[in-house]
Amino acid sequence: MEKKIKVSIIVPVYKVEKYLNRSMDSLINQTLDGVEIICINDGSPDNCLNILKEYKEKYPDKNIVIIDKQNEGVWKGRFDGIEKAKGEYIGFTDSDDYIALDYAEKLYKAAKDSDADISVCGFDRMDVDTGHVYSTEMTQFEGKVIDMDKNPEDIISINTALWNKLYKAEVLKNMKNLENPPRVFDDMMFLLLAYLNTKKISFIKDSLYYYMVRQDSIMATIKKEQIQATQNAMLKIKEIYENDENGKKLIPVIDSMAFLHFGISLMFRISADKTSNFKEELRKNKEYLNTNFPSWRKSKYLNVSYCIKHKCNTKVAIMKKIYVCGLFRPFMASYNFMINKLKIDIKW
Repeated sequence: MEKKIKVSIIVPVYKVEKYLNRSMDSLINQTLDGVEIICINDGSPDNCLNILKEYKEKYPDKNIVIIDKQNEGVWKGRFDGIEKAKGEYIGFTDSDDYIALDYAEKLYKAAKDSDADISVCGFDRMDVDTGHVYSTEMTQFEGKVIDMDKNPEDIISINTALWNKLYKAEVLKNMKNLENPPRVFDDMMFLLLAYLNTKKISFIKDSLYYYMVRQDSIMATIKKEQIQATQNAMLKIKEIYENDENGKKLIPVIDSMAFLHFGISLMFRISADKTSNFKEELRKNKEYLNTNFPSWRKSKYLNVSYCIKHKCNTKVAIMKKIYVCGLFRPFMASYNFMINKLKIDIKW
């Protein structure tokens, strides 16, 4: 009798031969019985494919599946993995990171105990060279359960990475896709599509994922041609929500998240580009938000008092005040000084 697959973990792989062994070791040694490891070799030009084949040959009992394909990007690779997955739940890891050995076991138990569509754990942000832990995040919601019918706005406080979460397989297998997925904010938009099929989200306090920070990429820039593509993708996400019965109720949440990611995160990235006209980009950014996500300005979810009362991300509410009051440019000058000169890695 074929062993039941409880969790399928999808691992997109591209140019990570230096880190791949550590990642694979953490996957093959999971304490949960019934883990499937789906490795998507996305046309990696280095030795990644050979490393994956070595693991599959060395550990024939570990349910290692290799999908070797031409380079099409991480979005397409994840959907290829979802289609292939046999698990009751599906998770994702990045191949230059690694996970605690009880990652799958604890997240699976948390999901089953509360019949959650998504379970979420904490994670450590670590220096890839020294192992120094910059921060431990998403551990403050121990025992919390988000009911998407009652308190969907709480998803604003969830980090938008895919890798510290498990998802019911049917949530992802029935998820809508984007014809033109973005290369920036793709995790956030993937999650928004998943939330449309989600009824309940549970949390555990344990930090089980180890996200590697590279010093040469603390502040990632964005190419000008990527801005329009990213904005268009977000507009498509909102259109999908507007055409969905449950999604219509979440438009104020979507507008608030648009400010968080486009008003703050996108402008952070643009500010790191010394060739950009930041003043002009900020003007266009405000116009984009006001035209397409108008409720962000009056959103109660972005008010300091609301965030304090409901233990949300107060930093985002403060940033909204800075943005609205026209103090974003001087703030960014200070922020970039801390990032580039003092090497202080701040996560919003």
